[in-house]
Amino acid sequence: MGIDPGLTRCGLSVVQAGRGRTVYPVSVGVVRTPADAELAERLLRLSKSVGEWMDEYTPDVIAIERVFERGNVSTVMNTAHAVGVLILAAAERGLPVHMYTPSEVKKAISGNGRADKKQMTVMITRILGLSEAPKPADAADALALAVCHCWRAPMLMRAKYSVKEIEHRRRQQNGKLGKAKSTYNAQLAGTGEGGVEKPSLLSAHPSNFDRPGNH
Repeated sequence: MGIDPGLTRCGLSVVQAGRGRTVYPVSVGVVRTPADAELAERLLRLSKSVGEWMDEYTPDVIAIERVFERGNVSTVMNTAHAVGVLILAAAERGLPVHMYTPSEVKKAISGNGRADKKQMTVMITRILGLSEAPKPADAADALALAVCHCWRAPMLMRAKYSVKEIEHRRRQQNGKLGKAKSTYNAQLAGTGEGGVEKPSLLSAHPSNFDRPGNH
């Protein structure tokens, strides 16, 4: 599920990832809140509407645009409030959230991190095989976020498991180091102060250190 966060208009989309880079559109829409309503009331309406979408479509993951501190301060603050509500709605349902910058989404969809909204709309319409361009722009942006995550998810999973593998190897290496130190200390205790040459850690157990494939 892709979400283009906003307090006045919040774009929502649901897509289904297929084989390779194929993505199928499922639903798209926009949640609106009245600008003259109190902030708390607007956030409540947004939370309820987005929650209903999450409950109806039961997505596996949520992709949200990351907020940047630029432009009108009031608008940025309202968007930040909206993002908090959206993340909370996902957390209440146990849904993982991934956040992407506008340039990351543009790069993934059009190949150009500086693509304008018109270019993005054309590309997302073509990628999803839509009969007409999604409107308003918030809807198109929500679809772009969803597609961006579908395409980047395999890479994110590989990176996740790479980190786990690195941590696993590090723990193994630390275990070997601990055993080598214990052996070294035992050897020192056996020779006493007047013992012969004290073996170094590396010379005592070269098999435990700096062999190809250990790092």
